[in-house]
Amino acid sequence: MLLHSCVRRARRRGSAEKAREFNLRGAFGKWRSAGGALRTETLHAMKMHRPSAKAVFTDEGRHPFAVNAMVEIPMGTVTLMGDLQIPRDAAGLVLFAHGSGSSRHSPRNQYVARVLRESGNGTLLFDLLTRDEEAEDNYTAALRFDIRFLAERLVAATLCMASHAEAQQLPIGYFGASTGGAAALVAAAELGTGVKAVVSRGGRPDLAGDALPLVKAPTILIVGGHDTEVLRLNEEAYAQLQCEKELAVVPGATHLFEEAGAIEKVARLAAAWFQQHFGPHR
Repeated sequence: MLLHSCVRRARRRGSAEKAREFNLRGAFGKWRSAGGALRTETLHAMKMHRPSAKAVFTDEGRHPFAVNAMVEIPMGTVTLMGDLQIPRDAAGLVLFAHGSGSSRHSPRNQYVARVLRESGNGTLLFDLLTRDEEAEDNYTAALRFDIRFLAERLVAATLCMASHAEAQQLPIGYFGASTGGAAALVAAAELGTGVKAVVSRGGRPDLAGDALPLVKAPTILIVGGHDTEVLRLNEEAYAQLQCEKELAVVPGATHLFEEAGAIEKVARLAAAWFQQHFGPHR
């Protein structure tokens, strides 16, 4: 299988890198034995497009990037696009799962990702859908609520990172928005200890269903205080989580956190959560 070709390269690396790789592979194996499947989306080798051989600095100029690349994540007959940025001496890597009708270019997720990089974490923002799938979903709205489908793609992207030289030793975390929050929780439940922390922003964790009590990763649910219905759904989902957890309500914020200072509060909460569970950057 092409899945094996993605991980075979790691076997030739050092023991620490092998341990990181085998940790995720073991979690994946347990998931598959429990009935999980990636449908037709087998994992291929990731193609890297490095813009420069020189060190590239973050917007803030504090951490030179070890990786600053557009990536292609081939999965079966489709290819997903992403932006991978890892500061040198990063503490961890956060994969973003965007919400319905959005993409890796979401300005709110882009802002949170920048704050996470400022705090010493790598980020992977990638499109959960291809352009054709997105166009179809705009008419049918079928894929945006297919949480299993979205979670499978997040799992596959995570396993690809396990074979990347700069990413494979880093703790993995998820940041999910809207329906992406549910996908992040399902993926975290499937990968067990392979995921170290989850942040949900204005998410729909209720859509994770039976996966909620299976999540092992410490999870924070961030909800706007004026997002009344979503807040109720988060409270119900919070009660089902059996992991370390927190429910953070941003006063005065609505679903998209467009109010002054709201998304900044989300970013600070997310950065603190990942720092707590990843540890300081190296």
